[in-house]
Amino acid sequence: MRPVREERPPEVEFLVLGALEVRRDGVPVDVPGRRQQRLLALLLLDIGRVVPSDRLIDNLWDRPPASARQQLHNAVRDLRRALADDGRLLATSDTGYRLTAPADAVDADRFTRLTREARAAERDGRLPEAVRLLRRAVGLWRGEAFAGLPGTALAAAATRLGEQRTGATEDLMALLLQTGESSSLVGELTVLLARHPLRESPRRSLMTALHRSGRQADALAVYDEGRRLLAEELGLEPSPALRALHAEILTGRPAAAPAARGLGTPATAPTVPTTPASASAFAAVEPPGRPNCLPHDLADFTGRAAEQALLRAAVARRTPGAPLVLVIDGMGGVGKTALAVRLAHELTGDFPDGQFFAALDGFDETRPPVPPARALAALLRADGLRPEQVPPAQEERSALWRARLAGRRCLLVLDGAADSAQVRPLLPGAGETLVLVTGRRKLGALDGAVALPLDVLPPSDAVELLARVAGRSRVTREPDRAAEAAARCGHLPLALRTAATKLRDRPAWTVAELAARLADPTRRAACLRTPDRDVLALLRASYRHLDGAQRRFARLLGRRATGDFDAHRAAALTGLSPAEAENLLDVLFEHNLVRQGPSALFSIHPLLRDCSATV
Repeated sequence: MRPVREERPPEVEFLVLGALEVRRDGVPVDVPGRRQQRLLALLLLDIGRVVPSDRLIDNLWDRPPASARQQLHNAVRDLRRALADDGRLLATSDTGYRLTAPADAVDADRFTRLTREARAAERDGRLPEAVRLLRRAVGLWRGEAFAGLPGTALAAAATRLGEQRTGATEDLMALLLQTGESSSLVGELTVLLARHPLRESPRRSLMTALHRSGRQADALAVYDEGRRLLAEELGLEPSPALRALHAEILTGRPAAAPAARGLGTPATAPTVPTTPASASAFAAVEPPGRPNCLPHDLADFTGRAAEQALLRAAVARRTPGAPLVLVIDGMGGVGKTALAVRLAHELTGDFPDGQFFAALDGFDETRPPVPPARALAALLRADGLRPEQVPPAQEERSALWRARLAGRRCLLVLDGAADSAQVRPLLPGAGETLVLVTGRRKLGALDGAVALPLDVLPPSDAVELLARVAGRSRVTREPDRAAEAAARCGHLPLALRTAATKLRDRPAWTVAELAARLADPTRRAACLRTPDRDVLALLRASYRHLDGAQRRFARLLGRRATGDFDAHRAAALTGLSPAEAENLLDVLFEHNLVRQGPSALFSIHPLLRDCSATV
């Protein structure tokens, strides 16, 4: 058996696996000032490499002041003074600063080395030595990495290190099971699983430990809980390995110890760095592949040339190296998703590192909006993570998602957003990702986003959509009736498409008959409904986010207001004061339930009027 080498702390130690600490010859060194502490942490992320001043400034200030470069210089001076550095640790270059330190000076690097050595020991069959190495690696942790230090870069690094810590702990438990322990591990495994309920490795280990301890019912309960969580959170079933273990426990066969998944392998990356021990443990995680998750583009997509030109111009003007968020808002059925998907497909070549799509169901008439945590889990799964690699907390998922997008040129479509709060955790923090957000509400709280309000189609494009869906020959034979049918649909793309589908599937109908049905309020609803789509039900979902007073105001306006109107006219129709009416009109405008033209007068879409009686 090879002896485990004795650990001798270097002259200067930097401890990041917990709150940031510096020690010289084992004695704590005080680094005063939060800015100096964050600066040191940022330099440690790229130890041995020059960190550009611009990057340091961007990470130290949300909005860098004009004096940021001088303040950075002062912070470096104060940090050198705290470290009693004579220039050997913290060096200045033409473009930035470089922190150098002896091998193993950073506890995160020692952690990486120990887990790598444990992997080699396990591979060679030296299980007791692998256990000792992993115990030492896990014992380096004093809390969450970089605890108490804010910033996107530090949060991403903390998430990566936390994943490695969890993986090492899981591997330690698996190795202890292989060496014959069982009942003594139940408590620790229960705590580990409670922290990471979607990870498979601790669940398998806990089931094994319970079964070996004679607690078959408890082991089966752990499986049932995992199956329920996977279904609710990710819409998945347990893996074949977990199902096989469940079957073994049901039949009473001895449960084999789960194999370690590859000791020290970060759960967010396919491999562990195999560089020398001096290599940094903060190396960025390489994204696994280039997924394309976009839904299909509509072959009969019609119009929107001006809107596409505006969006493309915004993309062309984007700031190099920074994400861009485009928000397309408009009433239900106006074609926001179709436009976003069309643009996404056309821009795929400009964003080759992955195309993602998340349906947020903000205004779905059959289910509530998707929580950000669930959307993040789905996006991480789409980017190649296994269910057990998805962190349990929303903040951890968001940090991991940002870390995986950093440095990539991806395209992300967030469809049907309920509000800004649902979107914000899903946005990238760095890299050149383009984000297309659609929603029925105006999302003014997304700072820095470029907004495009989307209105109904022009009359000519509305008739063209009818022709493309129903058949050009039928529509062109009755141009006046086609224009009337399009107007009865309010030139709303979803209503046009639904009505045209009815016409296409009923050869005996004429365009005139379709127009007549659409003109009759009692028949219009049926004409705009198919087995899998109900236009008026979809529009009614827009009122779900209004309170009682706002819905009452919308209901009265829909029944009584005709043509264009202002706040004074709305007040007279609803019995409110002009100030109250103006405030409520502003709410409806934010939800795209009223339109406002260049004359500042308001109007209501005719199909929204049809919904007013039931809201």
